[in-house]
Amino acid sequence: MSRLQQRFADLKAEGRSALVTFVTAGDPGYDASLAILKGLPAAGADVIELGMPFTDPMADGVAIQLATLRALEAGQTLAKTLQMVREFRVENQTTPIVLMGYYNPIHRFGVDKFVAEANQAGVDGLIIVDLPPEHDAELATPAQAAGIDFIRLTTPTTDDARLPRVLERSSGFVYYVSVAGVTGAGSATTEHVSEAIARLRRHTDLPISVGFGIRTPEQAAAIARLAEGVVVGSALVDKIAHAKDAEQAVNDVLSLCSALAEGVRSARN
Repeated sequence: MSRLQQRFADLKAEGRSALVTFVTAGDPGYDASLAILKGLPAAGADVIELGMPFTDPMADGVAIQLATLRALEAGQTLAKTLQMVREFRVENQTTPIVLMGYYNPIHRFGVDKFVAEANQAGVDGLIIVDLPPEHDAELATPAQAAGIDFIRLTTPTTDDARLPRVLERSSGFVYYVSVAGVTGAGSATTEHVSEAIARLRRHTDLPISVGFGIRTPEQAAAIARLAEGVVVGSALVDKIAHAKDAEQAVNDVLSLCSALAEGVRSARN
């Protein structure tokens, strides 16, 4: 089993959902970002999505756009992001890490080099928001050949005709974007999410993680009753934006993560 498969299997046996946390690599700086990354599992994160900073994050809202700018201004690169994963793996061999971002930095880095180094560093999955299944040969195929899961996004506008194509080569889990729009947008109703999950389950046996607009432990708990995973990103990133210094940023992100984890863990009790 891959780390992602193992984690979701273990949580299914426990009878609970996964807390999937997103932070941008290098935000607010390398050392603080690494401290956040290393602290997330103990704070309750079951899976970590690590954003790869890019100058044109077109699918992201203001919070993550600003996080990307902070990271880039602090000197973050794709090579440094892979180094962060290597440093994380020195102490943690069990928590899955998924790199999330855009294809351009990987293309410039070199696909073969990226896949090899990501595999060596301990990356478990990729979410590339601007690379549709029609371009699987570009990255999905070589990544999966190296044992790295390729996770697809589905949205409220992904209809039944399109879903099989989107899910055909998906692995790890399915990320359901619960609202149309960019990251940080308003949240969907639990009724809408429940209907969407039921529709997705007619097409796939993969775990389904739901994200976009989840900001509080109460919202996380509501989604955890429905889905195998709850994704929180902008709310955590906002803690960094509002912190007075790097130390506060680390503490505030991990504190919110703990509160969200408690919501997820108590959801089905």
